[in-house]
Amino acid sequence: MGGFLQFWTQSDAVGRAVALLLLSMSVSAWVLIFWKSWQLRRARRDLAQGMSAFWDAPSLEEGRSAVSRLDREGVLAPLLQAATQSPSAQTLAGQGHKESQLTRRLRDALHHVVQQLQYGQVLLASVGSTAPFVGLFGTVWGIYHALESIAAAGNLTIDRVAGPVGEALVMTAAGLAVAIPAVLAYNVFGKLIGACEAELEGFAHDLREFLE
Repeated sequence: MGGFLQFWTQSDAVGRAVALLLLSMSVSAWVLIFWKSWQLRRARRDLAQGMSAFWDAPSLEEGRSAVSRLDREGVLAPLLQAATQSPSAQTLAGQGHKESQLTRRLRDALHHVVQQLQYGQVLLASVGSTAPFVGLFGTVWGIYHALESIAAAGNLTIDRVAGPVGEALVMTAAGLAVAIPAVLAYNVFGKLIGACEAELEGFAHDLREFLE
């Protein structure tokens, strides 16, 4: 921490902008990590309880009512709504075989729910892939700025170079510290989203078979 503070006080506008960029990337990634952890935990619980309550219900309407009470993240309700709606016969969506119409509506609803669960994954991937290079740029710029200042002072010794260069290397470590949690979270969330998607696909298939 002390090395970072020294780097901040001795750096110029570019170096400070890089440090602020890394800080904003870190804050954004951690906010997203906490939010998606909460969201996916609720979604997985909603899927397990909602599907069980739906198939245990004595009628379709009571099943929909049970799902509406348990589906806090809205992962099952769009599929039920798509399966039970009746498009107008005056539109292309209402023409053709009923089975094809049902398949198309369920597919579209499933894609919408999966996109909802995947929200934020692009940000985590972007932070994880770019933060090390941002930190490396900060290090290179810090070293250049330090050497330029030392050369201007006219007293270039190894002792005077080692301190500023070591402080500039903190930016590389900061970039890695920002990137590693984002990459780990992206991989974990991707696995959880894939599991939710598989359960939703199974529910959509069973719902299609039931309504046909």
